[in-house]
Amino acid sequence: MEQKLFIYNTLTRRKELFKPLHAPNVGMYVCGPTVYGDAHLGHARPAITFDILFRYLKHLGYKVRYVRNITDVGHLEHDADEGEDKIAKKARLEQLEPMEVAQYYTNRYHDAMKALNVLPPSIEPHATGHIIEQEELVKEILANGYAYESNGSVYFDIEKYNKDHKYGILSGRNLDDVINASRELDGVGEKKNQVDFALWKKAQPEHIMRWPSPWSEGFPGWHCECTAMGRKYLGKQFDIHGGGMDLVFPHHECEIAQAVASQGEPMVRYWMHNNMITINGQKMGKSLGNFITLDQFFTGDHPKLERAYSPMTIRFFILSAHYRGTVDFSNEALVASEKGLDRLMSGIKDIERIQTESTTDDSVKKFIDELPQQCYDAMNDDFQTPVVISHLFEACHLINTLVDHKAKISADDLQKLTSTIHTFAFDLLGLKAEAAGNNSAREEAFGKVVDMVLDLRAKAKAAKDWATSDQIRDALAADGFEVKDTKDGAVWKLNV
Repeated sequence: MEQKLFIYNTLTRRKELFKPLHAPNVGMYVCGPTVYGDAHLGHARPAITFDILFRYLKHLGYKVRYVRNITDVGHLEHDADEGEDKIAKKARLEQLEPMEVAQYYTNRYHDAMKALNVLPPSIEPHATGHIIEQEELVKEILANGYAYESNGSVYFDIEKYNKDHKYGILSGRNLDDVINASRELDGVGEKKNQVDFALWKKAQPEHIMRWPSPWSEGFPGWHCECTAMGRKYLGKQFDIHGGGMDLVFPHHECEIAQAVASQGEPMVRYWMHNNMITINGQKMGKSLGNFITLDQFFTGDHPKLERAYSPMTIRFFILSAHYRGTVDFSNEALVASEKGLDRLMSGIKDIERIQTESTTDDSVKKFIDELPQQCYDAMNDDFQTPVVISHLFEACHLINTLVDHKAKISADDLQKLTSTIHTFAFDLLGLKAEAAGNNSAREEAFGKVVDMVLDLRAKAKAAKDWATSDQIRDALAADGFEVKDTKDGAVWKLNV
């Protein structure tokens, strides 16, 4: 069945049927990291959110060009276009070349994404590799009268633009609100109006990162890179632009203005934004100093963490909430995600223990036949991943019933059930079984000991020595082992 996908468009504030400009081709741009520090949980959310989008569009048969940028210049400390470049500041403090800093943290970001099973994008352009394209963008905006030069810097003239177009269509802000908000910002002496933003900044003598331009030796404004690189790789109009909700204003609002000011029309049809990860209700971010890096989650090396959490636990934690809803960090929530993931993976592994019959019970067949479309319906409704997960848990309940011989299933229907579960759990949600790592040999030996103890229990039961049998079961339960008797013998798992 052909799937009709509905996406919530931030621009229109409603769910819309997704219709690509040039089907089956889809152009998709997502704002990537500014590489001056390790990726944290807040970076994981957009990466996983748009990984789901990328996976699903490809699954539906689209040929997707996914562009995710690396910001390695131009992102200043303050929205008022003042302060140091974040990467240059890090380089100065650590006595390194800026590109050493950018390369180091880009590599670290890639390692974290690989651990989270996030697929690499089709193209990953760097801002520093596209200075010429950004200069051309600035020239076009100047030529069209929507920018002005001031002391070697170039600024976007928002009030001029607003007379001909509408500034604030994405965020819903009107220009008066923006002007009032900007009055609190310092260091705007070069601008005609405080609301104007930098397209090109003249480098101060101490500024390390600089390039020649018609206006000065300097560097592009932060907002330029995505407009310039999106147009270069996806064309003057493309389908989807994504990022975190914190980028709606000013970053994405300025991108829209730059596109219209340079080419006379918007570039993007569907704007998608994931909501924030919070700690105690406050946005997690480097600038606020309240972040926990992904590496710290994986090692447990942070005072707010009670212990380490695996990459798939983090992925499952993020997917357990809808991407447009807020997610508040807590150890309790992560422990719950860990248990939920373990329950799902154990259920999927138990498929191997199902014994097939010549026929399938009617209720079982009905569930198996309806399961794929139920999962598709959830994905098609703006990527309701928590609903998909709930359907997969229902499938695990059926698997337990089949393992216990309380229902019958044929080999063909078992294959259909397995295929559906694997498609949604592994291919689309991007979950995977996690290896035991360096302790695999130790855990294998550990498992053999438990199996030996259960074998002794089975012999005690066969001899009708119920006291010994119960003693072994209770002792294992006290140490966290759940023992379940089935027609095929006892099975166990460790509840942590």
